Amino acid sequence: MNPHLARLAHLTQQPSRRVLGLMSGTSLDGLDLALCRCYGHGTKLRVQLERFATFPYSNSFRQRLRDISQPTVSLEELTILNAEIARRHVATVLAALEEWEVFPDEVDLLASHGQTVWHSPRHQRPGHPYAHHATLQLGDGDHLAALSSIITVADFRQKHVAHGREGAPLAGYADKLLFAQPGENRLLLNLGGIANFTFLPADGGPTLVTDTGPANTLLDAVTRQYFPGRSYDDNGNLAAQGTPHPALLTALLAHPFFTAPLPKTTGPELFHLAYLQAAQLATHTTSLPPTDLLATLVELTAASVALAARRCLPEGPAQVYVSGGGSHNMTLFQALERNLPEAQFATIDTLGIPADAKEAVLFAVLANETVAGQPEFSLGKICLP
Repeated sequence: MNPHLARLAHLTQQPSRRVLGLMSGTSLDGLDLALCRCYGHGTKLRVQLERFATFPYSNSFRQRLRDISQPTVSLEELTILNAEIARRHVATVLAALEEWEVFPDEVDLLASHGQTVWHSPRHQRPGHPYAHHATLQLGDGDHLAALSSIITVADFRQKHVAHGREGAPLAGYADKLLFAQPGENRLLLNLGGIANFTFLPADGGPTLVTDTGPANTLLDAVTRQYFPGRSYDDNGNLAAQGTPHPALLTALLAHPFFTAPLPKTTGPELFHLAYLQAAQLATHTTSLPPTDLLATLVELTAASVALAARRCLPEGPAQVYVSGGGSHNMTLFQALERNLPEAQFATIDTLGIPADAKEAVLFAVLANETVAGQPEFSLGKICLP
């Protein structure tokens, strides 16, 4: 038998697996690495987070990633970056393992989300002749496996799409395994480039996973545009100096995405600066001070999260656990509490997973389930060294 296949077969039978989860989101901050020990699988799963770190992208590489998320990107650049992203991620993985004094052969699996460059659920292209969902993540799994010598599970979203679903968010199954609590309605809110949540009902009923709209993607873009040298609004300090503009907020919330049925998914392909500028033109707010613009976008995120949450939360107490980069934005956090006063807010840290690490941990869990779990929860392509 191929020795890599023999090792893979052995991994399925082990009582635990050491999995390194890799996550790079639409905020393009950098690469999150979560080294996890996964004991068992399915409802018996237990996860121990051994190490976590975020390795920022350089400004020049971050700009290249922004450039390839434009409709005019060249096929040559797209092709080159598919390998380049993987190579950079491998270099980061090997450097992190060396820093952590962990040898590559002590890691059973890499779990790589990849870098999303275009997400295209069919509702974003009405009238298109191809009516299926589509999504594209770069960072080739074979490069990761070959250059790290670690079996890699990558490209998780494609099987979700192949089965007729939208390819995002993927957190629901892992969230349920890790965080469901009988007797407590839990809403696990992730504030990355796009805001999304997993609703775990107290009675153990069906899990709901959905995007709600923009989170950091527009806030970061406006910060970069008006405050040179800043890539994001640290702690929401700039937005805190502004005042939300009611007419602009109403125009932004008039987008049909916000009233579309749940669950739904979206991305920066829909919520970009052109969307914001169109709303500004319609409301004669093109001269709005930048801090007011940021304050309005904070309210947009909070209002759209509340709009979606109220459509699934039952009456009675509910607990919202926040993760992602937006969990550090206190102005946004306060806006969420103001827009959804019936819920209690905390960061996911209170459940034992650092807010910044949650998504990387979730992909480690998904890789563990792909290798050792049941077929219905198998996502991702297995790439051998």
